[in-house]
Amino acid sequence: MSSSNPTDATRLRPHLKSMFRLQWETAQDAYVLLYPEGMVKLNPSAGEILSRCDGTRELDDIIGELEHLFSTSALAADVYRFIEHARQRGWVD
Repeated sequence: MSSSNPTDATRLRPHLKSMFRLQWETAQDAYVLLYPEGMVKLNPSAGEILSRCDGTRELDDIIGELEHLFSTSALAADVYRFIEHARQRGWVD
């Protein structure tokens, strides 16, 4: 899918905003999202989605990777919903 609008293209390749850092935290046994004011412990699904939001992958490719990883289909609606939630929280662009 091509877009002449750079904003649309950016939205198709989500990435963490620079003030956040995603890392696996052994003590939490989970991915965590670190930022200057604290930390968010992510559920496994959120961690898998955000770990792929590096600005190089299109959202549809991320969905395909997750569907392959979990041997399932029809994850698109859930992933789109989560990405919108993450944008509203200010985690991703």
